[in-house]
Amino acid sequence: MNKLVKSLLVAAAFSLSAGASSAYAQDNAKSLDQLLDLVKQNRAASQRINAEREAEFTSERADKQALLNQAQRQLANEQARGERLQAEFAENEIALANKEQELQNALGTLGEIVGVARGAASDTIGRIATSIVSSQYPGREDVLETIAEAKEVPTIAELEELWLAWLTEMKESGRVVTFNSDVTLLDGSSENRDVTRIGVFNLISQGEYFNYNDQAEEIQPLGRQPEGYVLSTVEAFESTESGYEGLYIDPARGQILNLATQKATLEERYHQGGTVGYVITVALIVGFLIAIYKFITLGLEGAKMRSQLRNTANPSDKNALGRILKVYQENKGADTENLELKLDEAILRETPRIDAGVNIIKILAAIAPLLGLLGTVVGMIGTFQSITLFGTGDPKIMAGDISMALVTTALGLIAALPLILVHAIVAGRAKSIVHVLDEQAAGIVAAHAEKKE
Repeated sequence: MNKLVKSLLVAAAFSLSAGASSAYAQDNAKSLDQLLDLVKQNRAASQRINAEREAEFTSERADKQALLNQAQRQLANEQARGERLQAEFAENEIALANKEQELQNALGTLGEIVGVARGAASDTIGRIATSIVSSQYPGREDVLETIAEAKEVPTIAELEELWLAWLTEMKESGRVVTFNSDVTLLDGSSENRDVTRIGVFNLISQGEYFNYNDQAEEIQPLGRQPEGYVLSTVEAFESTESGYEGLYIDPARGQILNLATQKATLEERYHQGGTVGYVITVALIVGFLIAIYKFITLGLEGAKMRSQLRNTANPSDKNALGRILKVYQENKGADTENLELKLDEAILRETPRIDAGVNIIKILAAIAPLLGLLGTVVGMIGTFQSITLFGTGDPKIMAGDISMALVTTALGLIAALPLILVHAIVAGRAKSIVHVLDEQAAGIVAAHAEKKE
């Protein structure tokens, strides 16, 4: 009996654990009958809840099935619609082909006019869009693009626009016109200024050449202007108010000017010589400085000697001839041979001072072409290294070393030629001074010998 009561209590505890009211009833049950009634009530309530949940699940299952059936019907309808549209598309393709054939039959020879007009418009668009005339008259190619893209027969107005485009280009090619326009400068800023158009060849403004950028539809200056003698004609042309004035134009419509801007200047070519070129320049400068110094010193010495020749009775220590005459005055009592030796000794003392620096100019003149040859060898070594590393596919890789080889050779010759000339002049002046000393010494010896006799 006790075991049965314990079993019922455990079963009632598990059945009543789901709700707070069941737990409260279990705590307040006073007898086994009340506990049994509570268990029965809870069981009935649980069965009712389960039945409601099962009914709800069954109802939702029916709804899901209805949705599935609806989706399947929609899929079938869309598939049927797709097949119908595909059939209509095929029928429309056939109808379109038939209409195009009818159009071709109806056009007859007019179809050739369409082709000719489209071809002419396409060719004209490229020429007009890139023409500098469009900088003054923008938007001329818009109508031509309509003709080039049209499939129908062009109208009379459109054909007239095509004809007018060619006629305008022909007329403007022979005119020099100044017009006001916005100019985009190299720093990106825009400036309104007067621009002169030379036919269909060039645009100039304020002494400079300009290009027309058809992509951006802007007037832009060249990245680098041509040489000064070319720009001088632009300034003279713009300042002319009447008559005629010469001007350099680009018959290739700007292409030659663009190539000219890529041409290296003299300064850029000089720097291509590298270190060897700089050494040659230093040698040339040093040679010229020595030559200038010798020109000045020999010129002053020659002037002092000419002044001394006019006053041989009062020799001076400030010139070579005066010092020679002093030697004679100090040795008047000596015999002819001793006097000659004394004078030769005095001339030998003066000669190194007169010839100082002359040989250095000669040495620099000889070194300059050798340095140029050194630069040539260094440049060729660099060229062969580039060929070894990168091959001969891109000549630009080797251009720098080849430029160094050629530029250093040219710099060496350019430095040697004037140095040789300057050396010859300086050496001639030095020899003339020494010749005067020899001549005066010989005269003094001859006069002294006559007195002795």
